[in-house]
Amino acid sequence: MKTPSDFRAEAHKMADRIADYFEQVEHYPVKSQVRPGEIFGQLPLLPPESATSMDDIMADFEKIIMPGITHWQHPNFYAFFPANSSYPSVLAEMLTAALGQQGMIWETSPAAAELEERVMEWLKEMCGLPQNWTGVIQDTASASTLAALLTAREKVTSFLINEHGFNNNDKLRIYCSTETHSSIEKAVKIAGFGRKNLVKIAVDQNFALLPDELNEAIERDLAAGLIPVCVVATIGTTGSTAVDPIQKTGEICRKHNIWFHIDAAFAGTALVLPEMRHFAAGLELADSYVFNPHKWMFTNFDCSAYFVRDPEMLIRTFEILPEYLKTKTRGQVNDYRDWGVALGRRFRALKLWFVIRSFGVEEIRNKVRKHIELAQWVAGEIEKSADFELLAPVPFSLVCFRYRPAGIDGPDDLNLINERLLNKLNTSGLVYLTHTKLNGKYTLRMVIAQTNTEAIHVEKTWKLIRDMANDIHQT
Repeated sequence: MKTPSDFRAEAHKMADRIADYFEQVEHYPVKSQVRPGEIFGQLPLLPPESATSMDDIMADFEKIIMPGITHWQHPNFYAFFPANSSYPSVLAEMLTAALGQQGMIWETSPAAAELEERVMEWLKEMCGLPQNWTGVIQDTASASTLAALLTAREKVTSFLINEHGFNNNDKLRIYCSTETHSSIEKAVKIAGFGRKNLVKIAVDQNFALLPDELNEAIERDLAAGLIPVCVVATIGTTGSTAVDPIQKTGEICRKHNIWFHIDAAFAGTALVLPEMRHFAAGLELADSYVFNPHKWMFTNFDCSAYFVRDPEMLIRTFEILPEYLKTKTRGQVNDYRDWGVALGRRFRALKLWFVIRSFGVEEIRNKVRKHIELAQWVAGEIEKSADFELLAPVPFSLVCFRYRPAGIDGPDDLNLINERLLNKLNTSGLVYLTHTKLNGKYTLRMVIAQTNTEAIHVEKTWKLIRDMANDIHQT
């Protein structure tokens, strides 16, 4: 393609292909059925020396690439947590790619900086977050958590580690529950604390952090001359969407002057519903907070909303001002390169703006509420079934359960039959679920949060689960 006319013709074809994909996505196997190395083996060893036509590229895309795609936008995608998309989000991504903005500072893209500032204010209003918080878009919750730990590290050491490096790193301690996401442990390693200084606190029968255990661990460390730096609590753990006691945890952090970070990566979107905000009671005690619109707010990956109570502390942690980045507007605007690890920044605010405006807050609420209601329906069906059991509460839209047929009671046998059931479901191509282990029990996770999932999909999936479970038990 060499001219705008060439591009226009191909762009029209691409728009049709994308629309066709959305129409046909239910006809693909949800989870890719290829074997390891199958895609790699079909790709040439060397890049082409001469130009390839777009028709030939797209033919290879259909032949080689599409079989290796797991369809996250399929309404029967119930695995992990979703990475949702939507029509307005895709359109915004097209514009983002065309504009090619690099929004590292205000002057490189004033619209990107000021739109980001505004949509973060919108999210704060939509979710009932504390008004004295300030937000910034990061790429993922992992990056947001790393930013929180680095800021907490610099606060507790009066910015000496940024200046001189670690001297007493064995004394700095981070706390979270045993159910907290693995990104916390990764951030602890990257930030230099060392994995042995991550203190994992026991959880209750609902897999939520035990605040008394947390307080005792902190006081033991203080008595031993160690330095508590940060506590990470979760609203909606990955394993079971358990909710840590935010109010009590926050009070403990205030008592000991410890940074309090909250990870609500998936479940934070549920706070658009006023009736769900009781899960976040005590949120105002947090120093930092993250949730991902790219999980449950119908906005393409990547888009992570990170909020802080003291933005100046965040900026002091990350700012570096070489001569070539000095501008006359500094201090009057937000230069978001100073608000996280990356210097270069995509125009992520555009797709969030498109989604919020195109759906409207009311329709976002309707979709989230419907997903929660569908999860409650599945939970009710499981509770009525003699052969299935719930393994965790269902506060949001994740259902954790297992198959437990009559005559199979041994822990290992139950784990094995549930592993077989999951494999049978996923290799069918009809649905995609994942698993975890809760109290050593092999647990099926069904996350009902995909943009286009309706009651008919959930009802058919529940029937499929029962039918396949029965087939396995009879063989």
